[in-house]
Amino acid sequence: MADLSSGHGLGIYRQARIRTTAAAAVLLLVPFVVFHFIFEFRVLKNLPELHSQLHLYATLSVVLGLVLSVTFGRFVSNHILKLANRLEKALWAIEERERERDSAQEELIKKLEAERELVRQRLQFESRLAEYEKYAALAQLALGAAHEINNPLLGILSHLELELKDARTPDERIEIEQCIEGAKRISATIRSLLNYARPGPLQLSRMSIERLVGETLAFLKNQPLFRNIRLETKIPYDLPAITADANQISQVLVNLLLNAAQAMPERGEINVSADRVMDGHKIEVRVSDTGQGIPPDILPHVFAPFFTTKRGKGTGLGLSISQSYIRGHAGEIHIQSTPGRGTTVRFTLPVQQDGVAMPKAEGMVG
Repeated sequence: MADLSSGHGLGIYRQARIRTTAAAAVLLLVPFVVFHFIFEFRVLKNLPELHSQLHLYATLSVVLGLVLSVTFGRFVSNHILKLANRLEKALWAIEERERERDSAQEELIKKLEAERELVRQRLQFESRLAEYEKYAALAQLALGAAHEINNPLLGILSHLELELKDARTPDERIEIEQCIEGAKRISATIRSLLNYARPGPLQLSRMSIERLVGETLAFLKNQPLFRNIRLETKIPYDLPAITADANQISQVLVNLLLNAAQAMPERGEINVSADRVMDGHKIEVRVSDTGQGIPPDILPHVFAPFFTTKRGKGTGLGLSISQSYIRGHAGEIHIQSTPGRGTTVRFTLPVQQDGVAMPKAEGMVG
């Protein structure tokens, strides 16, 4: 419907008036015409003197009927148009309320989503804060324990090496070598603990991920652990150089590759790939294996210090140190694993460290 102020509304009004007037004229005039026809041919045949008077009255009646029809049609059409305008206003008010309701619902949904996001961020922040507090306490404990253990351990190692030189029988020699191996393992664990608890400042340089991966694989592929493992790489040639600590990132790669190899005691395949992500501002490196995978109940704990499933073969600090190094570069590290199908570790690194000028090309480290 449209109101009277619009051209479309005036057209509708005229149509309604014409149709109503025509209907009124039909209702008023048809019975009269029928009556006049019957009366003239049935009654006035024998009364010609009344014929002229009847025509006069009929003409006046027709004119009066037309006037009444026009008046009635205008009245009815105006009334219909008023009702139509009221209906249109009511419909418009309903539509406006529906729009307001939809807008309020959308606003409520946005507020709920924003609140849900805030709750998620708060829980994530609290979890990260609790993790940092735990690690800070562990770091203080590690520093004190490392100092108390390392100094006597050096003396023990020195004494065992002297004893090894003076060993008289093969059995004595084997026993002393086992002691030395155990002491060295304790020393390696302490060094790892110190690296985790007190990582040194980043020695940043411009480095090529492709070159670093190639050199790391070349170093490891001749190790006995990798003899039955196929090593594959898929790194774009145009991947940009990044600003990072080459020694730390190399240690992360070594840790991940060793874990992958240890998950495939018989044979398998390790694939190292990299791509640009986040509109080219970060590099994502992926280390995938076809090993045994990690059970879902163990996966949430793999970054916890001293957590290991390799009884007697690992310190449980490899992934913890790797996570510490990656986060020290403002990056992230995540693990996806399917038991029986393999594991993929992804870590991202920014191309450029915030607040650090890009070193010149000749400073590139592989």
